[in-house]
Amino acid sequence: MTFQYRVRDPLGNTYEGTIEATSLEDATQQLRRNGFQLLEIDEADADVGLFPKRVSKSEIIYATAQLAIMVDTGITLSTALGGIIDQESNPTFRKVLSELRDAVEGGEDFSAALSRHPHLFDKTYRALVKASEATGSLGPMLDRIAAYLRKEVETRAKVRAAMAYPMVMMILACGVTLFLLTYVLPKFTPLFKSKGTDLPAPTRVMMAVSDVLLGHWYLWLAAGVLLIVGFLWGKRTEPGRRALDWTKIHLPIVGAMFRKVTISRSIRTLGTMLASGVPVMEAIRLAGEVSGNFYYEQLWRQVLDEVTGGRRICEVLRGNPLFPRVLVQMIASGEETGKLDRVLERVSAYYDSEVETSVKAATSLIEPIMIAVMGVVVGTIGLALLLPIFSLSKQP
Repeated sequence: MTFQYRVRDPLGNTYEGTIEATSLEDATQQLRRNGFQLLEIDEADADVGLFPKRVSKSEIIYATAQLAIMVDTGITLSTALGGIIDQESNPTFRKVLSELRDAVEGGEDFSAALSRHPHLFDKTYRALVKASEATGSLGPMLDRIAAYLRKEVETRAKVRAAMAYPMVMMILACGVTLFLLTYVLPKFTPLFKSKGTDLPAPTRVMMAVSDVLLGHWYLWLAAGVLLIVGFLWGKRTEPGRRALDWTKIHLPIVGAMFRKVTISRSIRTLGTMLASGVPVMEAIRLAGEVSGNFYYEQLWRQVLDEVTGGRRICEVLRGNPLFPRVLVQMIASGEETGKLDRVLERVSAYYDSEVETSVKAATSLIEPIMIAVMGVVVGTIGLALLLPIFSLSKQP
């Protein structure tokens, strides 16, 4: 068996490595016989390698909250990281935390150590930690970061839940339609043709579609694959992302929900950053980056440019259709009173409740619409099957 260890020699130097042993006790005895003081030892995980285990957002939030509690109670950052490492079951995340602890023990800033893992700790996370390092408030800041991340996860979960139902209904409708056209309708086609009667128009149309699907299935399959690949590739390009983001915020039912989600994310980030002591320009830039929508990102870049030139945020946003007039007025009052961070945090909380309301409203509207669409599709195919049968039953 292979074990990962971390030891200290008699001179106080720290070393890490692996050792082969028959058991954990055997590995421990070998290291102690060599004169090392054992700091940490654990069985090497096979998951850390070619296919490392994914680190979830909830694991990052939990570790951040635990770290906040320990640091806030006076425990040193490196010791707190070591405590979390001992409890962490995900080998990938445990390795990341070990690297962070080693960097901190080596005298590196925590924010600089976090920048080595941008896929786990985004720019907002790192900027908030960096701001806390300047003010000496790492514990409360980590608690604020955990709350911020928790809100982000909750908002995304609500949106996914709202979109899950229509997606399932759409897939189900397509599956039922394909089953009826490629399996059920062809069973009746020989009967209809053998009678030699004129078939109703809906039946002829459905039979033609069925023949195309069965006779050229490989073309349809290739078209489906190309459509999926084209969508995945297109949304990574600027024109494709621009078209997709425009569609999201202009859809009839869920467009308002997507706009509120985007505004809530930007405002929450901006308010959290300003309240944490992050410079205004940096806060505005990050607010645009986390918005997740091309048009809102462009708007925040315009705000950044205008504010750099001496204008206020509310002056740039005023009259823009992407931001409600009431929200702009709230930002204006916050800038006038010098309490913009507090105003933005209250506005973000308000928009969080608005997102929940929009999700419920969108779901309540989408459900009957999808049921009606599915009923029309299946009913049309069923009617195409029944009309010839009624005609044949009336023949002498």
